[in-house]
Amino acid sequence: MSKIKRLAGETVLYGLGSMLPKFLNFLLVSLHTSVFAPEAYGVITKVFSYVGVINVIFTFGMETAYFRFAVKAGSDEQKVFNITQSVVIGISLFFTIIFVTSANSIASFMEVPGHSEVVLWLSAIMFIDAVVSIPFARLRLQKKAIQFAIFRIMNVAILIGLNMYFLKVVYDPAIGINYVFLANLIANVSYLVFFFKLLITWRPAYDPIMTPKIATYAYPVMISGLAGMTNEMFSRQTLDWWLPKGFYPGKTSEYALGIFGACYKFGTFMNLAVTAFRYAAEPFFFSNAADKESPQLFAKVNHYFVIVCCIILLGVSLNLDIIKYFLRSPLYWEGLPIVPVLLLAYLFLGIYYNLSVCFKLTDKTYFGTIITVGGALFTVAGNYIIIPVAGYMGSTWITLACYFLMTVASYLLGRKLFPIPYDVGRTMSYIIGTTLLVYAANLLTFDNQWIAILYHNGVIVSYLLTVYLVEKKDFKLASG
Repeated sequence: MSKIKRLAGETVLYGLGSMLPKFLNFLLVSLHTSVFAPEAYGVITKVFSYVGVINVIFTFGMETAYFRFAVKAGSDEQKVFNITQSVVIGISLFFTIIFVTSANSIASFMEVPGHSEVVLWLSAIMFIDAVVSIPFARLRLQKKAIQFAIFRIMNVAILIGLNMYFLKVVYDPAIGINYVFLANLIANVSYLVFFFKLLITWRPAYDPIMTPKIATYAYPVMISGLAGMTNEMFSRQTLDWWLPKGFYPGKTSEYALGIFGACYKFGTFMNLAVTAFRYAAEPFFFSNAADKESPQLFAKVNHYFVIVCCIILLGVSLNLDIIKYFLRSPLYWEGLPIVPVLLLAYLFLGIYYNLSVCFKLTDKTYFGTIITVGGALFTVAGNYIIIPVAGYMGSTWITLACYFLMTVASYLLGRKLFPIPYDVGRTMSYIIGTTLLVYAANLLTFDNQWIAILYHNGVIVSYLLTVYLVEKKDFKLASG
């Protein structure tokens, strides 16, 4: 159980390095929705959805490959670092050159015609993200979670400061949303400063035996990541394409995308917990894989992970009447019903990440690729069918269905590859029980805001006490 405590501690530190910065970044939603109309915010949403997908291609799955090969017996970590960094820089530089030389065409495609500088800025942002991906992975492998957190937090502090300066001090409507992209570029440059000492130790490297092995291991991870990002971003890329004109009376498709994109940000609360855990858990799983007790350990880790995610699901869903004020304009509030569904979807995505460890530990990453590609195809087909009928609410349900099916498929395959004794009954009891509690608690409404707050948080406190009583014995063992 001491390993679980250590993992929990590392997750908290990575939470400071990933959850806190992203939460601070989430606060920018309040600033952006106070300055930009939903139509303009819809453009920001779509542009960054493309960035998310392309970033996966730039890194090519090399972060996971670095973990896998750096911890192998007899491996030279510096050599693995040099090889993976070389692959990432080579691929990202190749695509960056293509984007820069095609800037005008890409700007028109992204619906910012005449602003080729935006494409140049975004290309630089993505290139820098790729360059520092392996250095960040090395910090995780070396368990330098504090340094990881400091770098992330400082970067977001710079980003927030620039957004405040550009949008509140020197704002020019003619520049508009371009300020957001420029702020991201300047903030990203700070990463190069932070990692300067490490980056200058890198030497371009190619090994005729190791490099192909690393690439063979990594490319299914990249395809999985690409498919996963399609699941994550596809609805925001195509909502305005497939939404029938007049579906939301008196509102354009771009307006609906802006509403959807802003409320989608509330999924950040669950997504950040999943991300922080994944940062800590990935090296944890690899380093403990050889332990004969690892299956029981991994099952226990997943159990506690689900409990924490259920608490987040309940806490956020029952406090939307407060959290909604992060969206400064009430115009955005109509999209809030998507939030509980989205939180549940991210919960299943987190479980999927846990279950998919069996593919990585057995060097059969192609199974993860098959599952995530299948999920991506489901997402594309589902959105094509459901968006014209149910708009962005339907798209959110497709996201939930996709991640649930991916989780089921991963569990069934994992039982054969790397059997782990997950307690499916307890896990589903928590998830179903929490979901029903969210639904039931929201059936009762109050005109007085303070009474509503007291009621909702009373439900949350009661839930926490119930969880403690149910898990008390295991909690004591884990702390012993």
